[in-house]
Amino acid sequence: MCSWIIFSDNPLAVSDSGLAGYFRDTTLEDIDHSKTKAKSPQSNGICERLHKTVLDGFYRVAFRKKIYNTLDELQLDLDTWLKDYNEERVHSGKYCFGKTPMQTFLDSISLVKEKMLNNNLQTETVVVSD
Repeated sequence: MCSWIIFSDNPLAVSDSGLAGYFRDTTLEDIDHSKTKAKSPQSNGICERLHKTVLDGFYRVAFRKKIYNTLDELQLDLDTWLKDYNEERVHSGKYCFGKTPMQTFLDSISLVKEKMLNNNLQTETVVVSD
């Protein structure tokens, strides 16, 4: 069983008719909603920074280069950009040290397993912000 935690500064975004309803429809059973203070960089700054990175690195460039006729076309280009951003492009961020984010993540798995008290607990976190 997988437990999900959704962080949001907008409770309506994760209501039964919103994102949480989608996750329930995809057979995930246990979803916790943790509310953060709206517009608070201390609590949702990582998500806000990701939104800015995607806006500046993908959307602003893509909409200058191409006219999208469907959301599927846009999603395909976004998926390609995210794959390149996470798996191909090396980062100089706080923990990457010139590696890709995916390589940094893979390198950290053994450290995480050492620190976990219960290896059977699987929690995935989804961050949602406006």
